[in-house]
Amino acid sequence: MKTSDIRLMSTEELKAKLMDTRNELLNLRFQVVTGQQTDTSRLKTIRRQVAVYETVLRERELGIQPEGEK
Repeated sequence: MKTSDIRLMSTEELKAKLMDTRNELLNLRFQVVTGQQTDTSRLKTIRRQVAVYETVLRERELGIQPEGEK
């Protein structure tokens, strides 16, 4: 999902997506450790997705307008 699409979501939707993504990251970590998951690159993409959700939520908290949308 693109960042521009994420910014169009409501705050409640973002928080729900963030929780789902964090749970997915936790499950992936367990799968990698136990050897069930061989695609470790998925960890990187999920971690970055969590960061994007947190960044957008923080921008809203601080009242920051993303560049280009002023």
